[in-house]
Amino acid sequence: MHLKSYKTAIALGGNIGDTTAYFKFACDALSSGGLDSIVISSEYHTKPVDCPPGSADFVNAALTGVWHKSPEELLELCQKIEIDAGRPVVRGVNVPRTLDLDIIIFDDLKIDLPQLRVPHPRFHQRAFVLEPLAEIAPDWNVPGFQLTVAQLLKKL
Repeated sequence: MHLKSYKTAIALGGNIGDTTAYFKFACDALSSGGLDSIVISSEYHTKPVDCPPGSADFVNAALTGVWHKSPEELLELCQKIEIDAGRPVVRGVNVPRTLDLDIIIFDDLKIDLPQLRVPHPRFHQRAFVLEPLAEIAPDWNVPGFQLTVAQLLKKL
């Protein structure tokens, strides 16, 4: 049986606890869950955007990999990893967090479901997503934009 392979990009972020350790935990859990050929960017330290007053600075990164299941299964895995890393199931918008995993690109697909929108909304307006992603996948085309990651970063 041949499995379809999907190139995927995931943004990582956090501003509570040992973010580097949470990122390693996420990479290990994604790998164990079926994400192959993982490449992770450097860490970027950024000011909080649209967060409650007094929120700590964030650490952000991006990773790419190859996934062989559905986008919904990848979302489910990401959400489980966030919870396993101590992120509450019920939470406010943009509140401080140990770990945030957002699917930014899922191959050449545009997905618009209530629980999952890919490419991730607003990612193209956020340097804290585009800079790490451009480090590891500058030439990836972004569905719906007719631009590469590097071109989107340059437009920012």
